[in-house]
Amino acid sequence: MTDPTWTSLLPPLLAIGLALLTRQVYLALFAGIWLGFFQLADVNLLAALGQAIEGTIAVLSSPGDARVVTFTLVIGAFILTLERSGAVSGFVQYLERSRWVNNGKRSQWMAFWVGIVIFIESNITVLVAGTVARPLFDRFKIAREKLAYIIDSTSAPICILIPLNAWGAFNLGLLDGLGVDQPLKVLLATIPLNVYAIVAVLTTAFVIYRNVNVGPMAQAQARTDAGERGGIDVGETPGELDTSTKPRLHNMVWPLVALIAAMPLGLYFTGNGDLFAGSGSKSVLWASLTGLLVVSVLVLAQRAMNLERLTQTWMEGAGRMLPLAVILVLALALGSVAKALGTGAYVAGLVGDAVPLWLLPVVIFMVAGVIAFSVGSSWGTFSIMMPIAIPIATALNLDPTLFVAAVLSGGIFGDHSSPISDTTIVSSLAAGTHHIDHVTTQLPYALIAGGISAVGFMILGVVWL
Repeated sequence: MTDPTWTSLLPPLLAIGLALLTRQVYLALFAGIWLGFFQLADVNLLAALGQAIEGTIAVLSSPGDARVVTFTLVIGAFILTLERSGAVSGFVQYLERSRWVNNGKRSQWMAFWVGIVIFIESNITVLVAGTVARPLFDRFKIAREKLAYIIDSTSAPICILIPLNAWGAFNLGLLDGLGVDQPLKVLLATIPLNVYAIVAVLTTAFVIYRNVNVGPMAQAQARTDAGERGGIDVGETPGELDTSTKPRLHNMVWPLVALIAAMPLGLYFTGNGDLFAGSGSKSVLWASLTGLLVVSVLVLAQRAMNLERLTQTWMEGAGRMLPLAVILVLALALGSVAKALGTGAYVAGLVGDAVPLWLLPVVIFMVAGVIAFSVGSSWGTFSIMMPIAIPIATALNLDPTLFVAAVLSGGIFGDHSSPISDTTIVSSLAAGTHHIDHVTTQLPYALIAGGISAVGFMILGVVWL
């Protein structure tokens, strides 16, 4: 292959442009793949379409990639089985019975800690926290907009900081597919460098501790103090929390313990005693299967479901995760095309002349933030930005960890601020507040955290690079 030219930028730029314009991440990613194969092969557009389809399917020929995609489906089955086993409603009842929550501040802290404890999926986090805390917020006259902010700020940021979930598997798949050595070690190393996620969680804790109500949030609290509850009536169980089964707290505890314990064990055995040498894709798959097995055995033993309903629940749960699995496959295919075209090497040379090296992390953070805000998807942003950021680091002979952290932080920042993000929408529903009220009251806090994060990435760029 000859030295890459500016045309190597066209596939990822087309993916970014279409994602921003149409907000359809699937079509945007595939369009980039199609254009990439058109450039790589001396064929017409129709023939390139066939090659793009085959190239996308070829992603699953990698055992590691196939395992991560399978994990994504298994974790969907695990989450829905948990819900229908009475685990979530059992956890909710346990918290409601607690005598610890006896004032407004403690109700806010409860919502905060629930968001940290339930880290397996962002929407489950907000649904559980919203269900438990909303009556308490009303009782102690705390604005529902504050509840929406708290549960939104401890959902995606916590899921990315505790990556023993679909978020971790998704990004492991991206890193492995883009040729990163020891992807699990890199992903774990991004945790202390994931500035926005850390700042967002700490900002939320500070807001609760000091009762900080900024701008629109102050107005919302004033309305609540005056007796105007506002918001919407969403009943006692918003979203999709299942209450048809007898609540059982241990159905939440034991599967999560099994899931968490199986992960390091898998790494230990696949790495022959060395955790960091273990296979991340094998370990997360085994861990998710272990968690699913435990909750399934409990459900069958309790006769909460028969085998037919249980298998139907597995399939339905896996189906809910299918869109994320498709995004992962398309992202890996786009990364392969970008690598073949030399996109990373070209951008690295271009940036080396135009942008100081220490500014690269903050530039990546800001671009990822804009994309995530526009498309409302942090996962879609990861899939677009990782194939750009990692090859840049490789071409510059740099450790990719900081660049990966910048992509993750930017994706979370944009998603947290976006009015079209699914987590933002579900947070509004779970808290029982109007969506636009949640967006306007949360945005000042997100922008403050984003500004601090931008400064943080500048400093890290100077120190790290």
